[in-house]
Amino acid sequence: MENRKIVILGAGHVGTHCALSLMFRALANEIVLIDTDEEKAKSQVLDLDDMGACIPAKVVIRSGNYDDLCDADILVNAIGRSRKEGETRLDMFEDSIERLKDIIPKIKNTKFQGILISITNPADVVGECLRKALEIDRFRCFSTGTSLDSLRIKRILEEKTGYHRNSIDAFCMGEHGDSQIVPLSHVSVGGKSFVKLQKENPDTLGKITIEQLQDEVRQAGMTVIIGKKSTEFGIGIALSEIAKSIFHDEKRIWPLSVHLDGEYGQKDVAAGVPVVIGTDGIEEIVEMELTAEEEAQFAHSCDVIRGYLKKAEELLS
Repeated sequence: MENRKIVILGAGHVGTHCALSLMFRALANEIVLIDTDEEKAKSQVLDLDDMGACIPAKVVIRSGNYDDLCDADILVNAIGRSRKEGETRLDMFEDSIERLKDIIPKIKNTKFQGILISITNPADVVGECLRKALEIDRFRCFSTGTSLDSLRIKRILEEKTGYHRNSIDAFCMGEHGDSQIVPLSHVSVGGKSFVKLQKENPDTLGKITIEQLQDEVRQAGMTVIIGKKSTEFGIGIALSEIAKSIFHDEKRIWPLSVHLDGEYGQKDVAAGVPVVIGTDGIEEIVEMELTAEEEAQFAHSCDVIRGYLKKAEELLS
């Protein structure tokens, strides 16, 4: 039987909940946690391993080191601290870049040939910095980007419309941050355009504005942080969905932050866009037609990311 090995850098809230979701869904035979705090990593592993008798398949979970990357199928970057109340994800930029200075040479010194998925914020910037520094193909090194935001917009739309979120098609694009956009022209319920539904129901759905939706999805993460100091469950399931799509070659369309080389008219930037995920990671970038307003908003979001990528290049050089 084929062994599926995932190494997770960072044994904090995000890294351990990624491991938890992967274990519950039996997506990997072997999961390795690496953290600068080795005792914490070992303790997280023991706590997770206590579930062993109650999950559907045997999973070896242990703490390890960078040598484990040599035969890893997927490397998950979840290093760094939690966002603080009042911070944007971009406010975490300098802290995250400092951590990259530590992990990049360590990854380079291994024979890692797998797929790298980065979560660390600011997600678009960190994922692209890793791709460039490690010289990995753009379709095999990317960040979770607007994956979590896309789960959140479905929840928000369910609350506002009453329709079950699994019947709602919606996603976010651009930065995993305050400049992200919800392309309303591609939101649908049961295959029916949400914009058309709004016209048919002016007194109810018609009162929902794109500004409201975008404000709520942008604030969603901070609402959780204010209440409990960190986010963890949503990103854990998002990561496991990506891993599932890779291991099962699902050809699933899912929003990820990938280096753009002309797609959507953008270059020299990584931003959240819908992609096809399969065995080799990202297999295709899906270019959807946007309205003129959505195009302008997406271009602005890319400019925000591009500006921080230039700063990162200077700090990492």
